[in-house]
Amino acid sequence: MTEGPLAGKILRFALPLAASSVLQQLFNAADTAVVGRFASSVAMAAVSSNGAVINLLVALFTGLSVGANVVIGNLLGAGKRKHIPEAVHTVMAIALVSGVFLMALGAVIARPILQLMGAPDDVIGLAVVYLRIYFAGMPAILLYNFTSAILRSRGDSKRPVIALTIAGVLNVLLNLLFVIVFKLHVIGVALATVLSNCVSAGMTLYCLMTEEDEFRFRFQDVFRLFRKEYLKTTARIGIPAGLQGMVFSVSNVVIQSGINSFGSDCVAGMGAALSFDHISWCMMNGFSQAAVTFVSQNYGAKNRARCKRSLQLCMLLGIGSDAFVVLLMMLFRHPLIHLFTTDEAVIHYAMVRLMCEVSVHFLCGTYEIPAGAMRGMNHSMVPTLITVFGTCVLRLVYVWFIFPLHRTPEMLILVYPVSWIITAIFMNTACVRVFHKAFPAEGSEAAG
Repeated sequence: MTEGPLAGKILRFALPLAASSVLQQLFNAADTAVVGRFASSVAMAAVSSNGAVINLLVALFTGLSVGANVVIGNLLGAGKRKHIPEAVHTVMAIALVSGVFLMALGAVIARPILQLMGAPDDVIGLAVVYLRIYFAGMPAILLYNFTSAILRSRGDSKRPVIALTIAGVLNVLLNLLFVIVFKLHVIGVALATVLSNCVSAGMTLYCLMTEEDEFRFRFQDVFRLFRKEYLKTTARIGIPAGLQGMVFSVSNVVIQSGINSFGSDCVAGMGAALSFDHISWCMMNGFSQAAVTFVSQNYGAKNRARCKRSLQLCMLLGIGSDAFVVLLMMLFRHPLIHLFTTDEAVIHYAMVRLMCEVSVHFLCGTYEIPAGAMRGMNHSMVPTLITVFGTCVLRLVYVWFIFPLHRTPEMLILVYPVSWIITAIFMNTACVRVFHKAFPAEGSEAAG
């Protein structure tokens, strides 16, 4: 990543990562589609209503995996390979402890948080069941995210996507078996997701445990090689990234509460369309993570030119790829939505979200990718503060003061593109300043 042409390397890194993220998001989409077609719209709403809650509780800890990526990427860029085993085992200790903590937390707060969000009465019982089973698999989810981050930090984004592809196929097959054959409905799709997550985590963990170099992981070495300095660095970079995800999710929880006020048909329809939102976001996130990894290694190598070029290419390729995916989804939106439901009321609300939000979702890349580049240069707090303002504060102001002036689903969903545009303006301005601060002497650029 620190020498040679960049564009091809970025694509080979980002596209498998994007595919991996798409498959991970399709776990919930498959749950939604199967219960929508083979159970009921109420069961579909129960699964759909949990997305914002899951993201809220998981965001902080998955943000830590970004810190892990940067820590190991900086070590590689600086040629400090002898320290990588300590960093790997410190990161894995964080994953194991965080997974157990989230499993316990999710079981306790499932019902109170859904009640706080105003989940419809005909939905909340099934939603609580789904959420509690889902969080029973949280150790596997975090284990996959952290092992994948470690593999990606060395440029390996292929094996994580292979693991998730196998797990994704298994998830769909188990969904159909549990719902159609065993009539388990919401319980069935939740169990299928947990089992599939265990498979993907087991495969990436096996990859690390069988490595022949500094990246090899051994359970018996977790405490022996654990180092506080890598915990602190991972936390310093990862916690702001996680907090960004959390505040982003807080605003989504508030927006979900507004969606809940329109009834279970709206919850089901908006939830189905949210699956397409996630697919677009995953495409963009692949290039955002590429920006983190490529910039972090070249920042460790003190090469300003390659840092800048990495960001430019990630922006161009990421936004372009995401716009292409969005175009395809909009062209085929009607047959795609019918994969989830044939209920006309539910389809109506799904189309509202697709037209008002998903159609311009590529705008997310205009702020997420520069944020990734800044984190790669160890500046994690700046993009976090900007995102807190743009995707949380602004959205809360919109929902509380502008949305009540015209209470329609369309008016509510327009909060997303409005906040994306404003956030992008602030984020790109900050990114330029961070580059000048990190590399004050223009004339000292290394050849790219």
